[in-house]
Amino acid sequence: MRPSAARPESPGLTRVLATHIVGTMPQRLEARVRQRRFRSRREAAFVGLLVVGEHLRVRLEAVCERHGITHTQYNLLRILRGAPPEGHPRYEIANRLVSRAPDVTRLLDRLDRLGFIERGWAPDNRRLSVARITDEGRALLAAVDPEIAALQDETLGALTGPQVESLVGILDVLTP
Repeated sequence: MRPSAARPESPGLTRVLATHIVGTMPQRLEARVRQRRFRSRREAAFVGLLVVGEHLRVRLEAVCERHGITHTQYNLLRILRGAPPEGHPRYEIANRLVSRAPDVTRLLDRLDRLGFIERGWAPDNRRLSVARITDEGRALLAAVDPEIAALQDETLGALTGPQVESLVGILDVLTP
């Protein structure tokens, strides 16, 4: 066998592979926070999570505000919609909330006054107060859900299916 002739190296391919493997600094994020460079990819990822999280919180709050509730109240109603028919006790609701509310009792009081939930006693433990979503609460969620779905589509619409799966996996690892 004859030795093959040496091929000239392609700096373009090397640059493309290096960029793909090492990655580029996030230009949109740098522009958003008006920072030229991050000290590390971890710092860029951390700041990116903060920026995206705050953006989503503000957008979610705006959707909920149009319906007369806060995003924490929306989350509480969403939890109760998925609860068993007998409802959830206060401690269970507190454990499931995305944003830790300092006073779940006041949240429940307000939603009760608005007619979106009802409270009663657990059938097997009369000392345990439980909350259940009402038909009015379900109707409110039915009105809010399409706007939340549109926000999800707007936020994640640029991602491919595999990218969404990767994101879900990453978020699962980062979830406390």
